Amino acid sequence: MPEVPPSPTPPPVPTAAPPPEPLAHGLKQRHLTMLGLGGVIGAGLFVGSGAGIAVAGPAIVVSYLIAGALAMLVMRMLGEMSAAMPASGSFSVHAERALGRWAGFSVGWLYWFLLVVVLAVEATAAAQIAHGWVPAVEPWAWVLLFMVVFTAANLTAVKNFGEFEFWFAALKVGAIVVFLVLGLLAVLGLLPDTDPVGTANLTGRGGFLPNGWSGVVSGVLTVVFAFGGLEVVTIAAAETDDPARAVGRAVRSAVVRILFFYVGSMLVIVTVLPWTAQRAGLSPYVKVLDAIGVPSAGQIMNIVVFVALLSALNANLYGSSRMIFSLAERGEAPRGLLKVSGGGRASGGRSPGRAGGVPRRAVLASVAFGFVSVLLNLLWPDTVFLYLLNSVGAVLLFVWALIAASQLRLRARLEREAPEALSLRMWCFPFLTWLTLAGLLGVLVLMLTDDAARPQVLWSTGATALVLLVAVGRGRRERGKRA
Repeated sequence: MPEVPPSPTPPPVPTAAPPPEPLAHGLKQRHLTMLGLGGVIGAGLFVGSGAGIAVAGPAIVVSYLIAGALAMLVMRMLGEMSAAMPASGSFSVHAERALGRWAGFSVGWLYWFLLVVVLAVEATAAAQIAHGWVPAVEPWAWVLLFMVVFTAANLTAVKNFGEFEFWFAALKVGAIVVFLVLGLLAVLGLLPDTDPVGTANLTGRGGFLPNGWSGVVSGVLTVVFAFGGLEVVTIAAAETDDPARAVGRAVRSAVVRILFFYVGSMLVIVTVLPWTAQRAGLSPYVKVLDAIGVPSAGQIMNIVVFVALLSALNANLYGSSRMIFSLAERGEAPRGLLKVSGGGRASGGRSPGRAGGVPRRAVLASVAFGFVSVLLNLLWPDTVFLYLLNSVGAVLLFVWALIAASQLRLRARLEREAPEALSLRMWCFPFLTWLTLAGLLGVLVLMLTDDAARPQVLWSTGATALVLLVAVGRGRRERGKRA
């Protein structure tokens, strides 16, 4: 990894209200709250959790507790900084203020790259489900339809994104709640033709830890990335009427409930059915619903997964466009991306035109690369796109680590320069921040020891090193011009 030159003294933390964003303030508190609740509930939970159960057994509950605790701590740190200093670039802006321009540039571009690549996976997976329902329409046509629809929604007004995500998230949250209620009734034997399950499936077939603690660790590696997506809440907060208050409420309501949804679901699944009944690639939710006699369980979950994929596609397109717009605001991306609808153009955080626009060029730039990723996924899924996907496989952990490092620096400065801005505080600072950093490093080390995960770490490290090299080169060039 290249040596990063020391950054100049970072600017003081703003003690007054930040300049208004040139973006629309079209998101309401209900949009942000539901985005926080449902944004992280996706196909990784509904389908991917089967792989975690297969390797950890009933102890997958512990794996989710560990992974969820890491995500919850990162989200709390991010919420603290976003409530104090809301910005459309969120953690990229925070990293720049805390560590220097190289950090803001690196984490912003890495996150944008992550979103536009993962977008291709979601679009392709949703197209496969739709193709199963309507075989006459080819998967590529479905992908094109999805991309056009969500591009149009993101180009018109931010409230359209908010409404899409509100109802998508409401359906996902509703599905989880119904599943938990049905599962609890099945465990207690209160459904027709069912008997109380007891704890036989938790303690039988090898016990609660059938594969030992190594199985728990493997489970963590399998499920930790399912919590990615929470970060979009803090990006979206900048487009509400009261960003500091909105992000604080969204973070407080989201983190514990999300952990409850994940851990509660896993506890129901491994209690109702033996863990040996689960297989990677098959939804454990379908198996449980089939077991308790819910008709057409497979099709019901197909609809839920389909909605989850479209929700993630929509959120990733939104998040990527706002991230690259924020980079352009700070001179880290082409200035042409600053054009907003209504004739406004951002300049130093202000818009001389009509405030309240949509960054249409940023949306189009993000969706253009998304289309490229989709084509690579359709044409070369096992070669070119696999390398591309591996190159972002561990980027989320790098982003989370930079969020923690930024919070370490900014919290001390905020307490010294603007303590009144700390309306939402990280718990047990700095102990839990350091513990989170150690946990993230531990996950990366464990991934290096895992044959399946090692390529993701290596390729992602290479991609990160490349972005850092560009950041260092830009910094040296700018210092040379000043000299």
